[in-house]
Amino acid sequence: MSAKVAFAPWQARIHEQVRAALDSGRLGHALLFCGPARLGKRAVADALAAHVLGLDREVRSAQLLAAGTHPDFHAVSFVPTKDGTKLRTEIVIEQIRELSAKLSLTPQYGSAQVAIVDPADAVNTAACNALLKTLEEPQPGRHLWLVAANPLRLPATIRSRCQRIEFRLPPREEALAWLRGLGHRDADAVEALDAARGHPGLAADWLESGGMALRREVAKDLAGVTKGELAIVATAQRWANGDDAAERVAHAADLALARASGLTDVAGIGKLAAWFDSANRTRDLLRTTVRADLAIAELLLAWRGAIARN
Repeated sequence: MSAKVAFAPWQARIHEQVRAALDSGRLGHALLFCGPARLGKRAVADALAAHVLGLDREVRSAQLLAAGTHPDFHAVSFVPTKDGTKLRTEIVIEQIRELSAKLSLTPQYGSAQVAIVDPADAVNTAACNALLKTLEEPQPGRHLWLVAANPLRLPATIRSRCQRIEFRLPPREEALAWLRGLGHRDADAVEALDAARGHPGLAADWLESGGMALRREVAKDLAGVTKGELAIVATAQRWANGDDAAERVAHAADLALARASGLTDVAGIGKLAAWFDSANRTRDLLRTTVRADLAIAELLLAWRGAIARN
């Protein structure tokens, strides 16, 4: 974690506002950094933690933070499963209990401790109960910050005990200027930002990872399936055989949503909305042992039926 971060404009605004509020004592011990993924919530939270812990005032703290070994900074996220083959998909009660025990100790540097739980919306039910207890029993100088893209997944009892730090999509021109500043051509920035419905972080990710090229390929495939120019089974197998099957289905769902927004026919909109839901369910299925090609073939067949007369 570094104190010197090249913030996007919307991140810089939030960082400055929250930093000033922390310095003036206007914020409590519990904060909820919330808003869409890829808008920089964690980067801002890390920089604020560095400030609270004195990184900008004490060289030793800066070195410890950079090494990830500062005794007064605690990060809780996904940990490996018992067999060590993959990461858990939720944050469990043992992690929250361990965090609570650490926060009960006296700070080793200065007078503060900061804990960041990210993603907080992945804390399971049992762990939420333990987290609530920690929130209800704050100690001086202890900061417990939650980072969540989907805060409604957190119990209302937890949300009500946190002050919200909201991250929202920035103005279009600001987002475009930021994308251009990353070195993207204007036409590419506009195309990606429109595809991402104004989300600059998502647009940047697509531009830098080949996501926009994949999106165009998915759109071409959907058009080919619609016109009967592409065989459904062969297309499904091609999608399933890569390591980007879930990403292809996600792009397809988003393209269906964009298509529905341009319709005025209620029945047509309803069909595309139903297909959008089916696409999201299929994406979830791809994480299981289901045969991906069969699930995708069924989805593509439904696509052809959904837009046959739209």
